[in-house]
Amino acid sequence: MAPLKSLEPEYPIIDVNFQNFCASHAIFSVEDFVLHDLYQLAAFAEQQPTSERLKEGITQVLNIIDNLHQPWLNGLELLEDSLQNKQVLSTGFEGVDLLLQGGLREGQLTELVGPSSSGKTQFCLQTAANVAVKNMGYVAYLDTGNSFSPQRIAHFVGQISESAFNQTKQKIIQKAMSSILCHSVFDIFSMFDVLRQLEFDLRSQMDRGEYRVPLLIVDSISSLISPVLGGSGSQGRALMISAGFLLKKLAHEYNLAVLVTLFSKFNEPVKSLVKFSEIDLYL
Repeated sequence: MAPLKSLEPEYPIIDVNFQNFCASHAIFSVEDFVLHDLYQLAAFAEQQPTSERLKEGITQVLNIIDNLHQPWLNGLELLEDSLQNKQVLSTGFEGVDLLLQGGLREGQLTELVGPSSSGKTQFCLQTAANVAVKNMGYVAYLDTGNSFSPQRIAHFVGQISESAFNQTKQKIIQKAMSSILCHSVFDIFSMFDVLRQLEFDLRSQMDRGEYRVPLLIVDSISSLISPVLGGSGSQGRALMISAGFLLKKLAHEYNLAVLVTLFSKFNEPVKSLVKFSEIDLYL
């Protein structure tokens, strides 16, 4: 959900004073707000010199949350939405597309699981290049291990547009490369920040009818989740569940095809770390 700071231009009541009050209670986003004890928060607000304005801010955030609720849909409406609004994005790998009945489907999250050096990142790069070349929209690419290679992307784009003349081919490469938006993230909290900002941007762009982002890639989510799963506390699992919820929410509400990669060791049963995808592919 959106950072509280991003709401200030549209809702002046959510000003710096209100944001600082929330931050003192570890509330930085609408999602943090929902997870907090609101009765306790209102009680703390009562003790502040600007208590009335703070309570108005709390009410305003609650109204925003109410407006975000999705209406009930019956099975027929969901089927029509799937057929009319959820495209299938070709990965560029004929065998995988055949397995997935056309490719990655918008509105769904797909996990790609395999051991180190099994080709997970190459699959992500090839898929990103294929979507960009075919002008399906922008690709948001979260790189967690400095494995994103613009040279490989350019190579894949060149292969896809092999039949084009040199001058046209160069233009295709430039356009495709500019359609892939890469962001490096090295811990799960940075990923949450990036995803929340992406959600806010997507909502704003949809309202203005601007460009769409049909594909979100996280390569590799394992490196972000594994460090927080250690120890006896429950925080790691809570973060893992939150990551899955947010990715599936983005997929459903903004018609994104979400692709995440996960690491598994050789000669071990393949187990998903996050258990939130509709589709699992094992290498």
